[in-house]
Amino acid sequence: MATTRQLRVDDLGSPYGTVVLVQGPEELLADRTVEQVLTACRTEDPGVEVARTSATGLEGGDLTQMISGSLFATHSAVVVDDLADASDSLGQALLAAAAHPSPDIALVLVHRGGNKGKGLVDKLKKAKVAHFPVAPLKPRELVGFVEHEARGRGARLDPQVAQQLVDTVGTDLRSLAGAVDQLAQDAEDGLIREDLVRRFFQGRAEVKGFSIADAALAGHTIRALEELRWAMASGTPPVLITSAMASGVRGLGLLSGVRGRGNDNEIAGDIGVPPWKLRMMRQQLQRWDQRRLARAVRLVARADADVKGAADDAAYALETMVLTISRLAER
Repeated sequence: MATTRQLRVDDLGSPYGTVVLVQGPEELLADRTVEQVLTACRTEDPGVEVARTSATGLEGGDLTQMISGSLFATHSAVVVDDLADASDSLGQALLAAAAHPSPDIALVLVHRGGNKGKGLVDKLKKAKVAHFPVAPLKPRELVGFVEHEARGRGARLDPQVAQQLVDTVGTDLRSLAGAVDQLAQDAEDGLIREDLVRRFFQGRAEVKGFSIADAALAGHTIRALEELRWAMASGTPPVLITSAMASGVRGLGLLSGVRGRGNDNEIAGDIGVPPWKLRMMRQQLQRWDQRRLARAVRLVARADADVKGAADDAAYALETMVLTISRLAER
């Protein structure tokens, strides 16, 4: 669940007298963690003086001055970003602050991931700072993230609609959060429906490819061809369509190999899809056997080569692939 990745600072108690290290490449979660710490600071002392700076060009003496306290406020909160760029003198000052934190200061350090500055990060961890990792979410966690975002805005949506939004918008959390915010404001009775997602984001290329693949693998030939022609007319790159079809065929092949083994969560993990999608895939799989799946794999491979330059007419190659695969599923 993505909610376990949404970092909280409740367990810190008072943020003052604490050094917080936020580490990882997921910018949205990192920024939210910093804001949670600052919110806790303001809750405890509305008059707190907040200072934000980058480690780039900052020296140890500069930091010492920043965390020495304020003449105009009882408490101070200092946020130092870009920790990977910390100089040796700044690193020494940070380690000293971690060893002897000031009771009136909340010090928040942000390292955006990567190996640069990792030595300082490891030393800070050993100094027992409050460490909050912000790793990217796994693909199967994105639906949970979208659902959590919707609840936070007083809205709700089914897992299928959440997956549709992920397929449409992509995996960037900031983009997903913004999309949920936009949809929540326009959702009637607080329910985000499939047609609302389509209305707002129908122009996105990714969802078209998966819509075409789902229709073809279910044997819905007319709908698959309609989706394909609309996608091509609106400029969807052909390679995204072959990629989506390859993903769908590969998923059915994996599912056929684990049929009857394990629970849905285990099977979904093995295949790399959210558990709710298994029901649709099982319905599709009823139309497929190993011989047909093998043929579908060859059709997708041929179409992929054609749209990448092996043939002159990419549209014809895509239509042949979609029509043939859909007719295989009709039988």
